[in-house]
Amino acid sequence: MNATERPVPSPCVNICALDEADICTGCQRTVEEITRWSRMDNEERRGVLALCHERARSSGLIWMLPTKTVN
Repeated sequence: MNATERPVPSPCVNICALDEADICTGCQRTVEEITRWSRMDNEERRGVLALCHERARSSGLIWMLPTKTVN
C-alpha cells in the first residue's frame, strides 16, 4: 500500500454468524479472512472481497441481472 492509498474497508455488516462451512453469513468471509483482515495489504483485501462477492453470488444472495443486448 502506498502512502496516499487508504486502507480498503472491511466488508463487515455486523451480522456475525457462521454457516455450516464456517463462512460469515453477513460478509461472506471465512474465519481466517476475518481474523487476518487487519494484517492484509490492500491487494489481498481486494482479492478477499472478490471471493466474498463470488460466494454471495453462488449462494444466491446476489442475483446477476441479464444484460440487454442491442441489435
